[in-house]
Amino acid sequence: MGPSASIDVVVLGAGPAALCIAAALCERGVAVQGLAPEDPAAPWPNTYGIWGPEVDELGLQQLLGHRWHDTRSYFGDRLSTPAVAHGIDYGLFDKTALQQHWWQPCQNAGMPWIRGRAVAIEHDAEGSVVITEAGERLRARLVIDASGHHSPFVQRPDEGPVAGQAAYGIVGRFSAPPVDPGQFVLMDYRCDHLSEAERRCAPPTFLYAMDFGEGVFFVEETSLALAPAVPYDVLKDRLLRRLALRGISVEEVQHEEFCLFPMNLPLPDLQQRVVGFGGSASMVHPASGYMVGSLLRRAPALADAIATALKDPHAGGQQLAAEAWQVLWPLELQRRHALYRFGLEKLMRFSESQLRAHFTTFFSLPREQWFGFLTNTLSLPALIAAMVRLFVLAPWSVKAGLMLMQGRELQLALRMLRP
Repeated sequence: MGPSASIDVVVLGAGPAALCIAAALCERGVAVQGLAPEDPAAPWPNTYGIWGPEVDELGLQQLLGHRWHDTRSYFGDRLSTPAVAHGIDYGLFDKTALQQHWWQPCQNAGMPWIRGRAVAIEHDAEGSVVITEAGERLRARLVIDASGHHSPFVQRPDEGPVAGQAAYGIVGRFSAPPVDPGQFVLMDYRCDHLSEAERRCAPPTFLYAMDFGEGVFFVEETSLALAPAVPYDVLKDRLLRRLALRGISVEEVQHEEFCLFPMNLPLPDLQQRVVGFGGSASMVHPASGYMVGSLLRRAPALADAIATALKDPHAGGQQLAAEAWQVLWPLELQRRHALYRFGLEKLMRFSESQLRAHFTTFFSLPREQWFGFLTNTLSLPALIAAMVRLFVLAPWSVKAGLMLMQGRELQLALRMLRP
């Protein structure tokens, strides 16, 4: 079968990252074609959170299904530990509304989607040809792979084990409220449901929980990052034991959530012809695990650059890809990414008590510093200033963990200077 009629961009994937960049390109008049084994209109299984000020700045408050004003965390070791109030709203997207926000521009532009899987991509001077498992050949001037971190088409260096954030969650009804009415809990590190041996030697985990209203709650046991990742059965066991210690049992399971994604992927090869977006482009925040806010902020600039570059009929595939990568990962963002990976490498070596002390100090920073750190919206100098202040304020147990160089820390620190 010969190549199809040429289009501007083929987007691989059907999840949030794929729909986000496809919609941005369609809104700029770019001829886009989608390819994914999944239906892009099928409901998404997982939940997506975002801080209130992030969604406010984007003017997308209407996409939230829930918004909490009472946001807090617990970093002590006992049930009696008082909460740390964050003082910033937190929101959970209405998944259907978010999906439609991106899906509608694609439909309005008449963007075609092919259900199938890419098995190879061939490149020439003018562009690329995506070959599907059914033998179709989709020619485009540029290929964007937004199919996730597992993609075989976005190349990145092998820098050792990749840490995964793993979580097991339940949406349902409980014998008693697992959090106070109207409350959102970002991190509950209280660990009195664990044995002394588990607290000393087992990987730390925390509760992420919220009140959905009308007697429905979401509770999720989460491991910040570890290589290899904490197994789901361990997380489920810890969640049920955590609830049991508080005299709470699960009465109705409406949805189980299984979440696992890499936190510290190296940046992709920024010289390659296939452009990544989302997880394939290492856009998961290494410090928090969040990505949707980054997708919403960075897609417009990337789509603008691609649309502008495509106006030059003589621009070849290599030039188009290079300009796209440069906008997606400018030097400052590369350095910030290295700094975040350095920090995560430290946290993964912390004991349960060190982690609790670290986060107690972290959330004592001025709000604009910890908020900007978690959302990756601080400039590089401001990010370094926040990390220096954190070190100064931290107790000696945390300082010792931060100063001890093990494994890849030195390599990652040097990458901040030369990504």
